[in-house]
Amino acid sequence: MPVGAIVGIVIGVVLAIIFGGGYNRLVRLRNETKNAWAQIDVQLKRRYDLIPNLVETVKGYTKHERETLEAVTKARNVAQQNSAAGAAARSKAESELSAALSRLLVVVERYPDLKANQNYLSLQEELTSTENKISFARQYYNDSIYRYNNATQMFPSNVVARAFGFKSGEFFEITVAAEKEAPKVSFS
Repeated sequence: MPVGAIVGIVIGVVLAIIFGGGYNRLVRLRNETKNAWAQIDVQLKRRYDLIPNLVETVKGYTKHERETLEAVTKARNVAQQNSAAGAAARSKAESELSAALSRLLVVVERYPDLKANQNYLSLQEELTSTENKISFARQYYNDSIYRYNNATQMFPSNVVARAFGFKSGEFFEITVAAEKEAPKVSFS
């Protein structure tokens, strides 16, 4: 067999290994981002299920805080309706829900009896735990998107990505300006 043919075969095998490995890596990273997105869904569903109970508990104590309670319910419904949307739309809806929940917790501060109610305390603890899990799930998703985007944009895997139609993903970002600001604490 001529040397040129052997060199051609070796180069072909090396390229097949590089492309095959690059393709498999991109598939693994894409699946990791899908899994991370699903984990966000799990935690958001948990939050959606908690909110009606929290609203009902608060409603019994706060007859004249109707506007805040309605805003939380509306934000929850909008967030649920956007559950199939992309990261940008979903992120915006979830940020608005978080802001509405924050306003609700400020309202609760005005009602000492409510803050001492065992049902409310249990729901608040559950919601706090869920918010922490959502935060971790978002962080994991964004870390996954970061790795996946790097793989789709950096040489040589970007060649494989372009050849097989792998597209960069969207980060889950805070879109409500109030959430980016540090909370104001006052002891007066």
